[in-house]
Amino acid sequence: MELLYFAQLRETIGHGAETLSLPENIADVAGLIAHLREKGDAYRAAFDDKALIRVAVNQTHVSFDHPLTDRDEVAFFPPMTGG
Repeated sequence: MELLYFAQLRETIGHGAETLSLPENIADVAGLIAHLREKGDAYRAAFDDKALIRVAVNQTHVSFDHPLTDRDEVAFFPPMTGG
């Protein structure tokens, strides 16, 4: 699985992308976020407030209960504002 981090998430974590083998016990985006938070302080800080995180799976915006597979591309980014 390819993980992409944008904007403040990238700055907080310290990199913009990584490859991860999806653990068998993770079924959805919420489970992935919980798993990532266990990777250390930077990940905990980046994913501290889910209200400030949006996610896309395979370039489609999805909710936190969206199912995942090991072949997915998952992008995390902050809410966008327009103007």
